[in-house]
Amino acid sequence: MIFEPIASSSKGNAYLLTSQGVAPLLIECGIPIKQLRERLHFGLSGLAGCLISHEHSDHSKAAKDVLKAGVDVWTSKETAEALGIKDHYRCHCIESGAQFVVNGFWIIPFDLAHDVPCQGFFIQAPDGEKLLFVSDTSYIRNRFEGINLLAVECNNVEGILSENIVSGQVPTSLGHRVRRNHLSLERAIAMLKANDLSKCRKIFLLHLSDSNADEAVMVRTVQQQTGIPCEACAE
Repeated sequence: MIFEPIASSSKGNAYLLTSQGVAPLLIECGIPIKQLRERLHFGLSGLAGCLISHEHSDHSKAAKDVLKAGVDVWTSKETAEALGIKDHYRCHCIESGAQFVVNGFWIIPFDLAHDVPCQGFFIQAPDGEKLLFVSDTSYIRNRFEGINLLAVECNNVEGILSENIVSGQVPTSLGHRVRRNHLSLERAIAMLKANDLSKCRKIFLLHLSDSNADEAVMVRTVQQQTGIPCEACAE
């Protein structure tokens, strides 16, 4: 199984999950459809489908265009309603905790703590490997076992965010919103340690803030704390 970042920032998020012998799965479609077509190695018709975690445009911008291109979309009822796609025949509404299958990928959605309904995805590929995908959230209630690849939001470093709030670079209200709705490096590490990483071969850090993150520090710290190779995904 291969996890490939296509875009990962507040400007837009999209990721590709591939496994031998089956069509790849798109996770998030938060960039314009033209960019999505350019960055994929094949046509949209080659996708098994698309998972969307929540309604914010940096995760769902191309949802309607993806449907028009003939790609089925799986997302929560709340997200589908917010995006105006609930009644499209290719839109499938999913419930947290209810497993479903997309072209050989077994998927369990689970709730995340964000300012709109948001889901993470625990995905088992046809080859048996498992990906834990955690989008925008302030914490994670669930615990998982047998993770082979882990993609988790790591939006900011607490110390940098605090300094930016004090200096006025980040408005206080925005700083508080970031803390309420996004994982910091410190909380991401706590989440990692709470899960079974004994089979994990790589960790991907997603959605780094432009002004409140330090890519080198984040990667180094996660590798030191977990002993697992780590990559920061930045556009």
